[in-house]
Amino acid sequence: MTRIVDIAFVRYQAPDLERMETFLVDFGLHRAARTGDALYMRAAGTAHHCHITEKGDKVATIGFGLRAGSAADLQAVSEKSGRPVEANPEPGGGQRVRLIDPAGFVVDVIHGQAMLEALPVREPSLVNGMTARQRFGRPIRLKPQPSTIARLGHVALLVADFPACFAFYSDLLGFKPSDTYWAGVEANKIAAFMHCGLGEEWTDHHTLALITAQDGKSRFDHAAFEVIDLDDVVQGGQWLEDKGYTRAWGFGRHVQGSQVFDYWRDPFGNKVEHWTDGDLVNDSTPVGTAEIGNDALHQWAPPLTPEFFA
Repeated sequence: MTRIVDIAFVRYQAPDLERMETFLVDFGLHRAARTGDALYMRAAGTAHHCHITEKGDKVATIGFGLRAGSAADLQAVSEKSGRPVEANPEPGGGQRVRLIDPAGFVVDVIHGQAMLEALPVREPSLVNGMTARQRFGRPIRLKPQPSTIARLGHVALLVADFPACFAFYSDLLGFKPSDTYWAGVEANKIAAFMHCGLGEEWTDHHTLALITAQDGKSRFDHAAFEVIDLDDVVQGGQWLEDKGYTRAWGFGRHVQGSQVFDYWRDPFGNKVEHWTDGDLVNDSTPVGTAEIGNDALHQWAPPLTPEFFA
């Protein structure tokens, strides 16, 4: 089975790279590279970049990258898809197999991309829970600043043909469902939260979420970035508010995946998420299923508004 070990980056199109960069720096990313027609932003980890914006007249969600576990895994994707292994022409290099999924997204499976030196970050705050005291004589003192984004965690896709997309990511790229949603009858699956199929190795509850697009138009719902801890979610949210940005939804805790979350929109309307404290699963974790409903997305959070689903 092909091993996809993580998501690598998300890829957007926007008409103003400077405006996008200003927001992304306030959101917690850092410039990795800039070409004449594209912006590459990194997180604090060693990945060369995790967010790409290509300059173009229209605002669009183009696709994303997935990281193959080895050169052999990349070759396996090539052989199964009939698409060639080629040199990656973008900053960071390495090799890629470029696919187009049934929703029309460009999916670059990459291997051998250059790594960067990790940026210095603080350790997660110790928590004095009711029954597990950890912090003795050590006050928490934080300074105003953006969230510290450690990595890109997942992308959620709204897709016109859910069964075809589920089969593509399962059969070709080895993704496994962690949880699913159904509507009307249990056989009518309309969404799946999917993890990298790594056997008994623990991994994120979902690296990819597939959701039926009710209007039949495929696009990103959101891209989600992991931060240090709960303090970092709230601190970064305060920073964005102080800069004049408006929260899309949050703070809250999800049901599927359990993440504490906070959602924002970039200047071009793309939804992006800060999150922390997500579930880990492996291929032996039982697959959950639930009926879609008003409380399907959160255990606690402010009320949802129609704008969040726009």
